[in-house]
Amino acid sequence: VQLQASGGGLVQAGDSLRLSCVASERHLLYYTVAWFRQAPGKEREFVAAIRSSAATRYYPDQMKGRVTIAVDAAKNTVYLLMNSLKPEDTAVYYCAATTKAGESEVNREAEYSDWGQGTLVTVSS
Repeated sequence: VQLQASGGGLVQAGDSLRLSCVASERHLLYYTVAWFRQAPGKEREFVAAIRSSAATRYYPDQMKGRVTIAVDAAKNTVYLLMNSLKPEDTAVYYCAATTKAGESEVNREAEYSDWGQGTLVTVSS
């Protein structure tokens, strides 16, 4: 599946932002879709994932309460809503999709075969 991420930009600390990931695949419900991010000089880290078929959501502890992942299957789109943004949220955000990740693997980037090009989020203090 081809993925197109968008919605990044320059925001101020405390702002909210919604990122979009549009998939070329019409049957998004068969996929697990995740967001990862990579800050300058750091490794890529898991932000959130959703199993579209079950609307099951996964978040790492450090993201719970500040991000929400949602899917609009009719639009083949997965959203990442981020609140109370901090300068340390500055990163390139990537969406990725897989049909193979088990529940314990949704946070592993190696499990994802299809990646979008990334969208830059810059949070100023």
